[in-house]
Amino acid sequence: MNAVQAVLDDRGLNASAAVEQLDHLAQEQWVPQNGARVVARAWTDPAFRERLLADGRSAVSELGLTLPKHHRHLVVLENTSTIHNVICCTQCSCTAFTLIGLPPDWYKDFEYRARIVRQSRTVLKEMGLDLSADIEIRVWDTTADTRYMVLPMRPSETIGWTEERLVSIVTRDSMIGVSRL
Repeated sequence: MNAVQAVLDDRGLNASAAVEQLDHLAQEQWVPQNGARVVARAWTDPAFRERLLADGRSAVSELGLTLPKHHRHLVVLENTSTIHNVICCTQCSCTAFTLIGLPPDWYKDFEYRARIVRQSRTVLKEMGLDLSADIEIRVWDTTADTRYMVLPMRPSETIGWTEERLVSIVTRDSMIGVSRL
């Protein structure tokens, strides 16, 4: 990687600056707290929740959050007491990274990508999420222009919490769907 970067720099393409900028974005702006803010708002504002479920891309923009142009659609999947959603990218490792952060290593792993679709209940159990047999698991695979984010169920003990406090409990894994809060 450094060799390619050096060659591009030598040709005046300033790859080092671009890499530095991407690193800054990944570390400072593309963080799971963005998605946590979205989730907390949906939990505390029913009108926002409805807009989020109807048109995720438009709703997150209300919070000043943006998606790259090629992420034409953001579909937010609501977990319920009887339905559990989980996302994957069977082709590579696409996520709504500006909201939930860069994908964790296990998400990019071929084993996860292949097995979550065929053996979702087993894979989730191996990851520590043992769902009862009466809960339907729905697996959603990203496409070239559609990204997904899971809206986790709000824990009942958080009723009355401030939006700021709610943000602190939402995890990247819960927005991918491999954990529950």
